[in-house]
Amino acid sequence: MLRCDLHVHTCFSRDGESSVEEVLRMAKNAGLDAIAITDHDTVDGVRYAQTLETDIIVLPGIEISTRQGHLIALGVSEVIPAGLDFSETVALARERGAVLVLPHPYHKWRHGAGLRLRSAIDEVDAVETFNSRYITGGANRKAAREAQKHGKPGVGGSDAHHARYVGFGLTFVDADRDPASILQAIREGKTKAGGRMTPLRTYTTQSLKGTVRKIRKR
Repeated sequence: MLRCDLHVHTCFSRDGESSVEEVLRMAKNAGLDAIAITDHDTVDGVRYAQTLETDIIVLPGIEISTRQGHLIALGVSEVIPAGLDFSETVALARERGAVLVLPHPYHKWRHGAGLRLRSAIDEVDAVETFNSRYITGGANRKAAREAQKHGKPGVGGSDAHHARYVGFGLTFVDADRDPASILQAIREGKTKAGGRMTPLRTYTTQSLKGTVRKIRKR
């Protein structure tokens, strides 16, 4: 079983704090086999990562901001436009051969598409049933219940916005050590989600930084 973190942000995300090099270094230190770099509405980070020499398998990906919430497309190295309807975004991603993951689907304050669109879970290939950035874990448990009810594989991700938390969320994947095999295994449900929670202080820090950014824009 490969140890993978399928939800990682770098400094190429608007709220990411760590360089690609730092993220890859931490992934190796955490004993991971693979990570998916899923920056917000950009693939610049993963494209840069693919130019570096590393023992870590780097899965291309992007976390897309749809009208109803966030959607992760794995296996794509090109931008899929933000701000479209969820189903329209799904169609565009599928045209590009993406494996689709519904991230933090039932989190009220983090653009959980499952709360705004009941059909969202039926339109994806897998559900993020473990996201390390939860205080109580209740939304994770709901995601796991809904994934099972709808017959969807569960995956895990750290949703790390700082390198130190890479690997806090895990997907154990029964696959060979290459991107195509990992993506196919996710489609086939050969996965198991797990991990540990990100410390609470990170939410406070990121929230403060986000508030400062909004004030500066105004």
